[in-house]
Amino acid sequence: MPPSPELQPAARADSDASDRTRLGATLTGDGADFVVVAPRAEAVDLCLIQTDSTGAITSERRIGMHGPVRGAWSAHVPGVRAGQRYGYRAHGQWNPSEGLLFNPRKLLLDPYARAIDGTPRLGPELYAHAVDAELAPTYVPFLPSQLDSAGHTALGVVTGEQFPVVPGPKVPAERTVIYEMHVKGFTHSMPGVPPELRGTYAGLAHPAAVSHLRSLGVTTVELLPVHAAFSEAFLLQRERTNYWGYSTLSYFAPEPAYATRTAREAGPQAVLDEFRGMVSLLHEAGLEVIMDVVYNHTCESGMDGPALSLRGLDNLEYYLHAPHRPAQYVDVTGTGNTVDFRSTRAVQLVLDSLRYWAGDVGVDGFRFDLAVTLGRDASEFQARHPLLIGMATDPVLQNTKLIAEPWDIGPGGWRTGEFPAPFHDWNDRYRGTVRSFWLHDASEMSKGRPGNDLRDLATRLSGSADMFGYGEYPGGRGPLASINFVTAHDGFTLRDLVSYDYKHNLANGEDNRDGTDDNRSWNHGFEGPLPEGMGGGPIEILRRRSSRNVLGTLLVSAGTPMLLGGDEMGRTQDGNNNSYCQDSEISWFDWNLTTWQRDLIATTHFLISLRDSHPVLRPTSFATGSVPSGDALPDLSWFRANGDPMDVAAWHDPWTRVVQMLRSGTPMDDADLLLVINGSLAQEDVTLPDGHGTDWHLMWDSTWAVPRPHTSAFALAHRVSRGPAARARALNPARARASRSGATDCRQDRPGDTTTLDALSLRIYLSGEQLVGLPEERPHALPEE
Repeated sequence: MPPSPELQPAARADSDASDRTRLGATLTGDGADFVVVAPRAEAVDLCLIQTDSTGAITSERRIGMHGPVRGAWSAHVPGVRAGQRYGYRAHGQWNPSEGLLFNPRKLLLDPYARAIDGTPRLGPELYAHAVDAELAPTYVPFLPSQLDSAGHTALGVVTGEQFPVVPGPKVPAERTVIYEMHVKGFTHSMPGVPPELRGTYAGLAHPAAVSHLRSLGVTTVELLPVHAAFSEAFLLQRERTNYWGYSTLSYFAPEPAYATRTAREAGPQAVLDEFRGMVSLLHEAGLEVIMDVVYNHTCESGMDGPALSLRGLDNLEYYLHAPHRPAQYVDVTGTGNTVDFRSTRAVQLVLDSLRYWAGDVGVDGFRFDLAVTLGRDASEFQARHPLLIGMATDPVLQNTKLIAEPWDIGPGGWRTGEFPAPFHDWNDRYRGTVRSFWLHDASEMSKGRPGNDLRDLATRLSGSADMFGYGEYPGGRGPLASINFVTAHDGFTLRDLVSYDYKHNLANGEDNRDGTDDNRSWNHGFEGPLPEGMGGGPIEILRRRSSRNVLGTLLVSAGTPMLLGGDEMGRTQDGNNNSYCQDSEISWFDWNLTTWQRDLIATTHFLISLRDSHPVLRPTSFATGSVPSGDALPDLSWFRANGDPMDVAAWHDPWTRVVQMLRSGTPMDDADLLLVINGSLAQEDVTLPDGHGTDWHLMWDSTWAVPRPHTSAFALAHRVSRGPAARARALNPARARASRSGATDCRQDRPGDTTTLDALSLRIYLSGEQLVGLPEERPHALPEE
């Protein structure tokens, strides 16, 4: 069906862009250059839009663009200034069976727009094909829509000069502790943050929010998607939204909904300025900012979805289609569409976007959603895919933190440990192992069934060398390449992990079908919150201890720890393990904290501080189990409860639930670490092994409701000197034992001492010389609550 006369291509601009390689809108000379990629279009019109104070379109000036040259269309327009609204209309064939969906009635968002004005309004106008009232196609094959989308979709905005962003703190990998959070949920109800700033970029940068993050000791905030997004039609039709933001509309513009009302009213440039200001203020506070980015798909959904940007510009160029079936998408993301990274222009789009956010906006890194998709050559994943190598070698990006979610739902989609350096991978094996050991196995044992043996737990504690000990360079990618996490936005919170056996997702409106069933959780004998007066004290005590067990394990394991925001205060989602559409109390932080929640915050702070103070808790290379030069101990040793080395039978016995891990601190010029784990349902007597002959000081016990003051002071101040005398003691344990004569009044454990661990608990010991000024009682004899 030919377009009506008024939608014929516009007359071409008098001048072409001065530089066709700069995609998007660029102020230059007496106006602006516009460049957009649409290889199969027959013509592209630049549409300059004027709006009134309400945002309604008052005029549209169409200008034909020159091209295509290498698939790009371009024009220079005099008189354009910052703040100009614009979009594109693409002319070409309408042939859905061949994947050609050009419809000039659709005003399309520039994929490179640095700022946007307005939000698409779901309706038939957004679809390139004709749809009915339920937004279903009126005919198959599709018929072109006769409705114009102007006034119903988002517009690009030309941006102007930017103030410089404060550089990031460049936290070393070994000191990094990531805090995953949602911009809105974190401060939505936070006391101390003014109401007009809550739930916004400015709110996140407010001193009250920064104070909490700094007091915890985290170094890096990882923001759930903040790219401008548009929720899926099926959610909007049910009056819900994609709260998490995994439905990207623009790879360059920040989401306007998280800006303050003042910024939104001032215009799109002010929204961008607020985001950049947030980054600067977090940097000034010593915090890094990582963006969770969704490049694997867009908000345009399946072939029957709306045409908002890429689909209308060139459906075949940007999306992955079935071989020899251009009317059918290949969906390895579960969202209806997949960006085709065989396309040079798709690869360029992602690299340009990343460089913009890292270079111009100043963010410190990226977490890539469904990152396997980014490395697919159609169906097959390639660790040396051009896009991945481009990120790893780019002069700007190689100095940022690059984190892969190393899976998607396509064939061969699980690729943990296979991304190239300097990528870090989310380690789902770590998540599953720690959950299983502390929760699922304990639940099984409470029913008389065995759990798992200790081999996998030991592998995760020591850095997951089975996955990260390999790579392009000798020695592999190292333990820090593993992003260790037990909870994340997707799944139970830590509090729900110890309070629910099953997901409770009815609020999502999908009859509890959504969300994983592989939770490996344990409700400790009662599902959900304990009713008043039921006498659930013992259950609550165990739930809190299990939470501390998980936190302690996370922060003592070799690797890069990631904490889900709110876990430090026992935040609950009422058992919802897929809160992606819950812009509600289910997802917002509740800052009305009880005593036990404040104690949990104190515990989290102590464990992070202990890790930061002691390199032995954060090794940068894998242990070998052998004795390094200049040491008297293996770099890593494992012992049974009786102090004997672990043997093959013990490693394979599912009923062996007590293990001791001794990590020598000599290679790191630090104290030795002894981690003692009791994963059984009974108290266990444990004989402490010998390290370098010095005493063991109990830093932390997971049965403590809150860290003891004297251990806190000692842990933060205590660093073992490894000068010549100290090295001599390390090589001569007998001399070390003799040197501590007269120190018997100190409350500390000596090698060979037997101590009792409570059921389902762990302890962290550090070695050292005499510790004076301790209370008379032993810390691990203190009551739990």
